[in-house]
Amino acid sequence: MKTLLALLTLCWSCAAASATPSAPSAPSIPYTLDNTEVRDVHATALKRDYQVFVALPDSYRTSTRRYPVVFVVDANYAFPVARNIASRLHRHAGMEEAIVVGLSYAQGDSGSYSRGRDYTPSVPRASATRYHSDMPGRAPAFGEAAAYARFIASDVFPLIAAGYRADMGRKIFVGHSYGGLLGLQVLLTNPRTFEHYILGSPSLWFDRGVMFDREQAYAAAHKEMPASVFFGIGARETLAPGKTRSRSKEQADMVADLREFQASLAAHRYRGLSTTVKVFADEDHASVFPLVFTHGLRAYLKSTK
Repeated sequence: MKTLLALLTLCWSCAAASATPSAPSAPSIPYTLDNTEVRDVHATALKRDYQVFVALPDSYRTSTRRYPVVFVVDANYAFPVARNIASRLHRHAGMEEAIVVGLSYAQGDSGSYSRGRDYTPSVPRASATRYHSDMPGRAPAFGEAAAYARFIASDVFPLIAAGYRADMGRKIFVGHSYGGLLGLQVLLTNPRTFEHYILGSPSLWFDRGVMFDREQAYAAAHKEMPASVFFGIGARETLAPGKTRSRSKEQADMVADLREFQASLAAHRYRGLSTTVKVFADEDHASVFPLVFTHGLRAYLKSTK
């Protein structure tokens, strides 16, 4: 009987202990990147709101000098990558410091919807059923790259010039995939918008290769293209065996497209244009961006090592 009573007492004690509320855990603290800021920007002409992410160099608070500025699109992914690579290249490889500015997607839009509209140069021909919107009740939108480029120049540039010690004579554009198309739109419209372009895996297949046509049109009207351009792409961004190459996403050989585009630039012998194309072994469309960005910075920024 005593043994049974002891067991019942022990079970009651365990049950009471398990029913006792545990002490509340400490509130979680959001992770932030050092020396970064977020600024809200209203795109007046576009009637949309965006955010601009700004990463300042380590020495910014203790110096008085001005810094080159890196503008990177697809900022929700690319900004922390670019900011950290730029910082490491300075700290461990003696690379010149730079302000990194990330351009976010439009407020209220999904990333896919925002970039499809803002980064593409045209509305795709004969593709009404190929593209689908991930925004319920909204049809896919394309072809506003020219307007978005004007937003960068008219709204973002003045914000950065007024708010930071930025050397606006040394501006670098960084874009990958659709972002690379946006960079080409700027290059073939007003190349002086940026001094250096880092273009990774540009989607040259888009709209049946419309950028090839636009480069030919630019060449017919211009003899110069004052800019330096670093093109980078993964060696695996080629056409799958058994497929015939075409100007379509499904049958595009992106490496061949890029080499063809570079060859056309070279054939036109634009005054003031310098280009580099680098194909990164064993990399594909998803993995190549950090390498493109690293080598693209090295092609332009100064280094002490």
